[in-house]
Amino acid sequence: MELRHLRYFVALAEYLSFTRAAQRVHVTQSTLSHQIRQLEEELGQTLFDRIGRKVVTTEAGELFLGFATRALQEVDHGIATLKPSSRGLSGQVRIGTTHTFNIGLIPECVALFLARHPSVKVRVEELPAEQIGERLQARELDIGIAYRPSGPTELWFEPLYNEEMVLVVSATHPLAGRKRIRMVELHQQRLVLMPDYFSTRALLDDCFKASGAQPLVVAEMSTIAPMLALVLRMPIGAIVAINAVPEAMTGLQMIPIESPTPIRTPGILWRQQSQRVAPVQSFAVIVRKTALGNSLRRAGPG
Repeated sequence: MELRHLRYFVALAEYLSFTRAAQRVHVTQSTLSHQIRQLEEELGQTLFDRIGRKVVTTEAGELFLGFATRALQEVDHGIATLKPSSRGLSGQVRIGTTHTFNIGLIPECVALFLARHPSVKVRVEELPAEQIGERLQARELDIGIAYRPSGPTELWFEPLYNEEMVLVVSATHPLAGRKRIRMVELHQQRLVLMPDYFSTRALLDDCFKASGAQPLVVAEMSTIAPMLALVLRMPIGAIVAINAVPEAMTGLQMIPIESPTPIRTPGILWRQQSQRVAPVQSFAVIVRKTALGNSLRRAGPG
């Protein structure tokens, strides 16, 4: 089935006349009749009844008309949006993101997006993952950027990539020279972690339990920046996602963890069965490409 088949079908269903429909789509009547027969053969259904000189749609034709019309409208809208003469995208994109992604990924994506679509307004809100889900369901956000939800959700999660979590220490820490470290070796090590109401902390606690390690959690902080600042000031470690450590931040060493390796999956949160307007779709494309590029560039230290 080709796009022209749908255009010919919709024209004939509108005019119910081979003569007028052929004029509308700029083909001969014989060509139009041939193309309609091809479409009917492919669908295995008769779409039109020919009664003398009159043409009427069959029940199958009436049913198919709605789908064909919507498909053509979407295609035509897409073509109009991409034409060089088009004014470009307009409207707004409302983004909900957790702190980790608001450090670098989201500002990078927003900058790229606004450079391409200066007429679109962007609103970014940094929220806990639970609130992002709630705001999406309430239609107060268009798109969410967060880690994979740990429990059941009515939202659709589109994974971007898998991301290892690493041990971060200062350059003067006794472990700074290590190439890798096993989870069990963090037993009785002084750490700063996120509080236990974060899903990341639950993941780490499960990894500690699986390895038999009991670290000394001497501090808990709800955001990454102060955790890393504390690591720079004293002999203490932090476990964070590898992409959460700013590249420009000096004096830190990232050490891969194994047995087990804590892994998180960043992704895009969508409302299910919700129409995605062009600006939101365009922003999602940029997020996919940027996130993948960053993950490949920083696949791991050492």
